[in-house]
Amino acid sequence: MEKIWRNSYPEGVPHEIDIDHIPSLVVLFEDACAKFGDQVAYISMGKEMTYRQLDEESKHFAGWLQSLGLKKGERVALMMPNLLQYPVALFGTLRAGCVVVNCNPLYTPRELEHQLKDSGATAIVIVENFAHTLEQVIARTAIRHVVVTPMGELLGLKGHLVNFVVRHVKKLVPAWKLPGSIAFNSALAAGRQHGWQPVALDHDDIAFLQYTGGTTGVSKGAMLTHANIASNVTQAYNWIMPAVREGKEFIITALPLYHIFALTANCLTFLMIGSKNLLIANPRDIPGFVKEWAKYPVTVVTGVNTLFNALLNSPEFAKLDFSTMRVTLGGGMAVQAPVAERWLKTVGVPLLQAYGLTETSPAATINPLNMHEFNGAIGLPISSTEVSIRDDSGAEVPVNQVGEICIRGPQVMKGYWNRPDETANVFHPDGYLRTGDVGYIDQKGFVFLVDRKKDMILVSGFNVYPNEVEEAVVMHPGIIDVAAIGVPDEHSGEAVKIFVVRKDPRVTEKDLIEHCRTVLTGYKIPKHIEFRDDLPRTNVGKILRRALKEGA
Repeated sequence: MEKIWRNSYPEGVPHEIDIDHIPSLVVLFEDACAKFGDQVAYISMGKEMTYRQLDEESKHFAGWLQSLGLKKGERVALMMPNLLQYPVALFGTLRAGCVVVNCNPLYTPRELEHQLKDSGATAIVIVENFAHTLEQVIARTAIRHVVVTPMGELLGLKGHLVNFVVRHVKKLVPAWKLPGSIAFNSALAAGRQHGWQPVALDHDDIAFLQYTGGTTGVSKGAMLTHANIASNVTQAYNWIMPAVREGKEFIITALPLYHIFALTANCLTFLMIGSKNLLIANPRDIPGFVKEWAKYPVTVVTGVNTLFNALLNSPEFAKLDFSTMRVTLGGGMAVQAPVAERWLKTVGVPLLQAYGLTETSPAATINPLNMHEFNGAIGLPISSTEVSIRDDSGAEVPVNQVGEICIRGPQVMKGYWNRPDETANVFHPDGYLRTGDVGYIDQKGFVFLVDRKKDMILVSGFNVYPNEVEEAVVMHPGIIDVAAIGVPDEHSGEAVKIFVVRKDPRVTEKDLIEHCRTVLTGYKIPKHIEFRDDLPRTNVGKILRRALKEGA
């Protein structure tokens, strides 16, 4: 397809990035630490860590890994929420030449065992709250070195109070036993004593095994190289620079850093521009999140639709001072127009969408940051990125026609770890990645997401996209959240079923059906409605339609 999106680029954004001369992630990190040394890099529970301290501590962690004999390319698992320990371990692992394997702290023993065995990780850093999970499976994995860290370990004196509350008041640490494990500070001390030797890294070296697909099949490790991630950081940096100020932004990070969106956007890209980063360890605690936000002059926030919706439904959120706010970026799932409209009215800055996948490091399209309102698009293909909309035969379809979104660019993964067949299935012969998402490109080059290909509902031969139904239902003022799926129907093949969380308990099935009749064509109107107190979600808040289908 002709690169029509370039005509819509904001001034100052290049059409291409110089891929051949992009350094490794380690060089990008070290350059940022040298440039912003005494500025604050991270804040967690009131404790600040400067870029210089992050540089030193990550060097010590790298030294500890090398003292164990870990070589370039060996895998190190990280399993913790947004704590200061995470960026120290992350950058230390990369500086040792090792590969980061991010693990969701909420994994079940089965899920953790699969990921550790599949990746072949030999070392792990895990927060003590979830050490009992590791205890159940470690004997069946290749893990030989374990760091168990309490929540408050890097918080100084305050950390003792935090640990006491977490362990004894909130009782969030089940009993565990992992013989031979050490504390995070002990690892840093050992690394300081041993010293660190820089490791030569090439573009093709793997930086992350980032697992994906757990909600649609067996979880697979996307091999993201230093070139993939560094390219995406460079692409994102070039995209945001016309709208942000180097060394002056204050970003709040509620999405977990182990998730690819927050990892590349918050942890890496905003680190490269010298931002302060406020880490939220438990974003599900909305009152606590809002209370923390109130303490700081936040300028940037990223999140998913469900997080923005939850904030807007918190009475205290609207009382915050938003005078410093500059950028709000939504990704991970479709942003609903009613949520975006409420956000603009409440916060005063537009909620702009970005789009990507774990397999694309993740950013593929981002809306221009100079836009003043929500446009429904997931953005323009960013520098050096090509988007092609294709039908089931792989042929490209014209502008404004719906098909599968396919992506080609330097940020697209090397492939799936130890799964050549899966890798072959997800790529077209010309190198375009098949996303499994359905969408279209308009005449200005903006990409619009319609839905997940696998989630599409077929009613009497007509395509019904759950996103469209969900957006229509959530327009009702008495509804907080909704999920739509297809269920078998003897007359139409499938029918639409919705699962609804009410704000107003007086809302009835009849009310919702009547509301839907005003905004949806007949065959899209839900035939079945189930009211629930909450909906199943992934670790970043995306609704798990698959879980709802299995229980329907």
